[in-house]
Amino acid sequence: MIESGLKIGFIGLGNVGGKLAGTLLRNGADLYVRDLNPDSVADFVTRGAQASASPKAMAETVDVVVTCLPSPAACSAVMEADDGVIAGLSEGKVWLEMSTTDSGEVARIGKRVTDAGAMPVDCPVSGGCHRAATGNISIFAGCSRAAFERVLPVLTTMGRRVIHTGELGSASVLKVLTNYLCTMHLAALAEALTVAKKVGLDMNVAYEAIKASSGNSFVHETESQVILNGSRDINFTMDLVVKDIGLFDQLAKDNNVTLDFSPLLVSVFEQAMQEYGPREFSPNIIRRYEEPCGIKVLGHQFPDEMVDDEPEEQGAEVVVAGRQDY
Repeated sequence: MIESGLKIGFIGLGNVGGKLAGTLLRNGADLYVRDLNPDSVADFVTRGAQASASPKAMAETVDVVVTCLPSPAACSAVMEADDGVIAGLSEGKVWLEMSTTDSGEVARIGKRVTDAGAMPVDCPVSGGCHRAATGNISIFAGCSRAAFERVLPVLTTMGRRVIHTGELGSASVLKVLTNYLCTMHLAALAEALTVAKKVGLDMNVAYEAIKASSGNSFVHETESQVILNGSRDINFTMDLVVKDIGLFDQLAKDNNVTLDFSPLLVSVFEQAMQEYGPREFSPNIIRRYEEPCGIKVLGHQFPDEMVDDEPEEQGAEVVVAGRQDY
């Protein structure tokens, strides 16, 4: 439970950020918000949040500043501008970076946050917008143990499973890795479902067979449903996929790891983004395989968007057995 009197600021009320901030507000947080979209801010104000005039003003007012932004460049602009977050930080405050971002950039900005007397935490989320909306999403947190324990009540309000991944930057590395795996599963499913349709299988049967098999994955249980509905609406777009898998591919290159599938995956999604547009929903990667076959891969009675049907639960730290890093 969030301690009484703790003030939390949230910058970035997009697909994920808006749902995380909504969970804080729903659970009684004293919340301050900021976003480039005035309608998003106004919506939160009507629900009891307060609007901040600038990132600096927010940082001066609150105890914890959360950023959830679409790119490392956007985060840098919000943090390092003359009226940015860093200009308003002081001793004992905390910065939570909840974007999917570059671990090196987190470390660079984190040093400036530390120099201001505050504590940096990189804490990206995983599990989909539908779980962000219910407070059941998973959260990685890279930071000192002292910082982790300070913000754990905030993190367990926003998410169900919270993992202290190690020092600052470690969470961002793991998030980029898991997003790469998610995208690889999505591309493989797009191919598999297209073949299933082409050979004449009942797509509802195919969905259940994959779900019951060794071929199952979280991606199948979620994204395959909106593919088979036809909406393809998973609240995630081609440009964001290209950014995320590009971060993973660059991470491998920076560490002299030669990969086979990662460069191909980047190429496939870059081509799809060029052809279908940057704001096309990412599950529509299946169009690459449907359209040349002249088919539409659809099932019956699948939802048009994912809704978390699990009740909201108070989160907790995931205790990692056998860890050696501390």
